[in-house]
Amino acid sequence: MDSPQNFNTNWRKVASTIYRKPVDSKIYGSVELDVTELEKYISSKRKEGIKITLTHVITLIIGRAIKLEVPELNTFVKRGKIVNRPQIDAMVSVLLQGGEMGSVKIENIDTLNITELSEEIAKKIKASRKGNENNTMQSKDSLSKIPWPFRSWVFYLYRLFTIHWGFSFPVIKLSANSFGSYVVSNIGTLGLDSGYGALLPSANVSIVMILGGVNKKPTVVNDKIVPRKILSLSATLDHRVVDGSHGGKLFRVIKQMIKNPYLLDEHI
Repeated sequence: MDSPQNFNTNWRKVASTIYRKPVDSKIYGSVELDVTELEKYISSKRKEGIKITLTHVITLIIGRAIKLEVPELNTFVKRGKIVNRPQIDAMVSVLLQGGEMGSVKIENIDTLNITELSEEIAKKIKASRKGNENNTMQSKDSLSKIPWPFRSWVFYLYRLFTIHWGFSFPVIKLSANSFGSYVVSNIGTLGLDSGYGALLPSANVSIVMILGGVNKKPTVVNDKIVPRKILSLSATLDHRVVDGSHGGKLFRVIKQMIKNPYLLDEHI
């Protein structure tokens, strides 16, 4: 990947100072994607025994887009500088037992193909539903056991040392990079058509991608109005490290790869 110094333009140095995360450093963007043909691809893979969903596809596409086209999305602010992450990791929201939301972390996602991603997510979801969540998610249980108001003090210190100053604590398995490069959540499975995710104060994630519902809508195809399946996809970006142009580039890559999903069968 490019050297982290390449991202430290004058504007980035100023942005990382004048904005606070995530109070006022957010950029929002959304698109509607025609996934009619993509769902046919997903159906064909499931017939082969490869259990994938739109979440798998979008998660993998984002990882590849960051690797190939938008490396700026794989950065975070550390002591006033833009720092490049050593690898591309994805955090995927999942539904646990009892209706509680959890997540699984997929490391080096850009090195996987769609079959490997399906297997990795399935393995980690199984572990999470048994109570074996990743280290980052387990930390919330430890924090919740601390009595108030000490809980808020501990969180303040954790955020100060890891998020703002960039220090790591191997003993408790937390660091400035604990949450990975980006977060993907499918709220369409919860009955919501669209929405925007939050940039967590406890994470250095630069982008949160939200999949909404898939609905049939009239669409112009070859100058004819036909019913097509449309997915609402929205992103929340950290304006300290990226601009709207980077979000636009990401969405363009997503649109291109959705038209060629069989590329996900191969490694890049």
